[in-house]
Amino acid sequence: MPKAVFEPLRLKGKTLLPIVQGGMGVGISAHRLAGTVASLGALGTISSVDLRRHHPDLMERTARSRDRALIDTANLEALDREVRAALARAAGRGAVAVNVMRAVSAYAYYVRRACESGAHAIVVGAGLPLDLPDLTANHPDVALIPILSDARGIGLVLKKWMRKQRLPDAIVIEHPRYAAGHLGAPTLDSVADPHFAFPEVIESALGLFKQLGLERERIPLIAAGGIHTHERMRELIALGAAAVQLGTPFAVSEEGDAHPHFKQVLVEARLEDIVAFMSVAGLPARAVRTPWLADYLAKEAKLQRVAKPRKCAVGFDCLQQCGLRDGIAKHGQFCIDMRLAYALGGDVKRGLFFRGSEALPFGREIRPVRDLIAYLMTGAMPA
Repeated sequence: MPKAVFEPLRLKGKTLLPIVQGGMGVGISAHRLAGTVASLGALGTISSVDLRRHHPDLMERTARSRDRALIDTANLEALDREVRAALARAAGRGAVAVNVMRAVSAYAYYVRRACESGAHAIVVGAGLPLDLPDLTANHPDVALIPILSDARGIGLVLKKWMRKQRLPDAIVIEHPRYAAGHLGAPTLDSVADPHFAFPEVIESALGLFKQLGLERERIPLIAAGGIHTHERMRELIALGAAAVQLGTPFAVSEEGDAHPHFKQVLVEARLEDIVAFMSVAGLPARAVRTPWLADYLAKEAKLQRVAKPRKCAVGFDCLQQCGLRDGIAKHGQFCIDMRLAYALGGDVKRGLFFRGSEALPFGREIRPVRDLIAYLMTGAMPA
């Protein structure tokens, strides 16, 4: 790897490149991507959501089933396989994390299984993980990393965890204005709110550490959202971030776990076709305006007017709260697991393709993870 021009990220005794690969589901960041990132000395991340879709035997067992226990068991088995495969690919280098959305129904089970399978870190977003120290109490060597978007959320987590005699090992600060997937803003209108700006949140977080007497703890802050150049990485680390997290640039790498057509949709998307909308989980989300998404947005108001509770479309109630299943009119009215599964397989007509708002480092090129990390670390564009 290139000579470092940044201080390393220190996480639970590990010394890593200050680059974190974000967790992306369904199945976009599985063992191949996460293990490759880790093998190069950074933090690779597996998304825990519905990983059975990478395992034909598990899909054969569950594809037509509506038995929630059977599907949950298959997904936990898939998570175990993916973590162990990523660790094998990393071969003792870097670190492997598992991202678990707080909003999913099997959240606690995913957290525990990831720890049991040997993950080095648990990363939790899409909600406040106030109970994460309790769930991981038997695994003190696993790093705990919440994803938050503002100083208020950081303060809530810190104070709650301090009462449990635990501190985050790092905190991801995700900017809703730029990130892909589910966004840490309460409404669509607030996605671009100035109080989410990195300078304000980083400064507030550092001030909060001082106020709570945590200056010596050196909790690393990891900036996420809209980072696509070496210069931007340098700016954020100068502000006080210890590392940066990227999603979309890793998703379109050669080692990304999705179908090649998925990568083509992301690299060919025009920036004006990347839109924010309300997800089924009650959070804003950002994705490419594909034929399916364009059709859905045209019908959204009507679908919301007639929203009513219904049976889960995929049979395992993947979210604790689902706009479609629970008939919540102000939330999205589609099956997110089904749409993300179509995207994983490269189905442009039916898939939901999450993507960050900014240009990609290599434009329309699909390059290896090694090239991306080298560029971020040095600013030199690999040949």
